[in-house]
Amino acid sequence: MTSGDNGASTPEDEDPFGYLYADGQANGAQPPSSVGYGYPNSVNRTRAVGQRQYGQQGQAAATAPYGQVPQQGQAPHAQPNSHYAAPETLPGGAPATPQPSYGDGGGRRGPNTKGLLIGAIAVVAAVVIGIGVAMMNGGGDDDNKTGNQAATTPTTSQSSEPSPSSSKSAAASEADLPASDAKALRLEGGTTTASDFKGAKAGGGTYVTNFNHVGAKVVWTVNGIKDPGAYTLNVRYGIPGVDANATLVVNGKANNSPLSMKNFIGAQAPKGDWEKGWQTTWAPVTLAKGTNTIEIACNDGNQCDAVLDQVSLTKGTKS
Repeated sequence: MTSGDNGASTPEDEDPFGYLYADGQANGAQPPSSVGYGYPNSVNRTRAVGQRQYGQQGQAAATAPYGQVPQQGQAPHAQPNSHYAAPETLPGGAPATPQPSYGDGGGRRGPNTKGLLIGAIAVVAAVVIGIGVAMMNGGGDDDNKTGNQAATTPTTSQSSEPSPSSSKSAAASEADLPASDAKALRLEGGTTTASDFKGAKAGGGTYVTNFNHVGAKVVWTVNGIKDPGAYTLNVRYGIPGVDANATLVVNGKANNSPLSMKNFIGAQAPKGDWEKGWQTTWAPVTLAKGTNTIEIACNDGNQCDAVLDQVSLTKGTKS
């Protein structure tokens, strides 16, 4: 198509309302007419409704004016209007039917096989790593054999220190051992009980007195010893700030060393003060299973200016 003569004026000069202004009237602008309006020689762009021509492919065809019946054999819609035809009917237009995308097989997206493959590989890798860790921790048959044996050295879960439960068990076993006091001892050789001064732990503050002469003694009959062997005899006594001692006899046999009843607290037990002279001593003894007899006696060579309060046993000997 070639361009036609658009007139002397350029589009910029074609103001359809130029006749309304003084400068437009000076340039010859005229009111609208049946031919046209605006400046002289302007392009006549008006056209009656229904008079526009549209070309048809392969033939020239004109639509009937608006409001008129088309001629015989020319259906209004027999030929599509080129200005309003669907894009797929034009040369180079869009395809009439949708084309399947790559790999859909029917217009729908297929499964994400790549993602499934990556997930499967990750699962297999996790299983292999787990088996490897289990083998390293579990070890072979030799490891299992040694794992069933008791460890000879403490580990992180084993402590060489006694546990609270074992300490409680030891305390319970010691509590089960016999104990006695002044009121339950058998008194011989002129010994007797008294409660003249305070400080004794025996019932009623009672203690054994009149022990300070040769031949005086107390006898404790110990019953219920389950395990024969070494024990420690504990004796609570009182002195007037002066050292004392006695002979210890177990099952009729005297110990080689006397039972020491020294003033271990020193200045805390001033001489002559019985109430401040309460102390505790101990001596090793060997007991048989069942019943045993323990005697504390004042024999020749002993210094027996003391009173006796309580006696008890503990398992083993002290160093």
